Amino acid sequence: MLFSVFTVVVLGVAAVTVWNLSRSFESVEKISEAFPADEVARPPVATGAAASAMNFLLLGSDSRGDSTGSIANLSGQRSDTIVIVHVPADRKTLSVMSIPRDSWLEIPGYGEAKINAALSYGGVPLAVQTVEGLLGTRIDHVAVVDFAGFAALTDALGGVDIDNPIPFESYHLAGRTFPQGMQHLNGTEALAFARERYAFADGDFQRVRNQQLLISALLSGLMHKSVLGNPTTMGAVIEAVSPNLAIDEELSATDLVSLGVELRDVREGDVSFFTIPTAGTGTSVDGQSIVNLDWAALPALQEAFRSDSLSGVLPAVQAAG
Repeated sequence: MLFSVFTVVVLGVAAVTVWNLSRSFESVEKISEAFPADEVARPPVATGAAASAMNFLLLGSDSRGDSTGSIANLSGQRSDTIVIVHVPADRKTLSVMSIPRDSWLEIPGYGEAKINAALSYGGVPLAVQTVEGLLGTRIDHVAVVDFAGFAALTDALGGVDIDNPIPFESYHLAGRTFPQGMQHLNGTEALAFARERYAFADGDFQRVRNQQLLISALLSGLMHKSVLGNPTTMGAVIEAVSPNLAIDEELSATDLVSLGVELRDVREGDVSFFTIPTAGTGTSVDGQSIVNLDWAALPALQEAFRSDSLSGVLPAVQAAG
């Protein structure tokens, strides 16, 4: 979903005026104090050739804050989707990494838990701190997306085409079966497709893969000439995304327009999807079903993020995922 929003802004400059984009952007909810307060404890700022690379963190949730209705303030809510979008310094490709929500690790100040608990324990700043500690590199910007955004964006594009690898009966959309193969999904169906985990033998792993399929399909739809060249459609896309999105207050419309110009030559085939290396599933001491991270494989990935050399390790992590 973050990449969908990313692409709306990045490529939408070809279809709508900067003034209209800025106006829509200003209506997006802002996350105040989105980053850890202890600057010294964060990973060092990248230097050299890697200094201009960027990491965007997406936290997806299927419910807004219990008491406030705010996307930015999801008090007591766990993040159902955790995605990192890495923008390399050369701006020629993009890498999208998923982290299973049940990944077991140390959450600063709270001990061992599933990674999605960080948002519940300490809000967006703790979620950022936890991910930064895992990757050993800084998160530059963060967005929180309500799952309703998947449906709204899909409908704004007139639906999406998905090549479903595994047939299943939907848990979230009673009576709906998703057959194997190509199919056209509307917003409600796309949301059910992306949320499913109970129908699969490997649960959240296939859920992550299906979410990546949906992100790719949304990207394909957004990059179509009939969308990019139609101000009315682009306006509908932006209006669909804005109410379901919150971003850190350090990210400006000007920043995104500039980044859009830099990424103007990136196409669907230039985007790589992968999952953080894992070592199967297990059970925690207190009886929770968890995903074990592959700690032996992480140093190479961490170094790739720090040095902006993800392309060199992608074949290995994609095979592992």
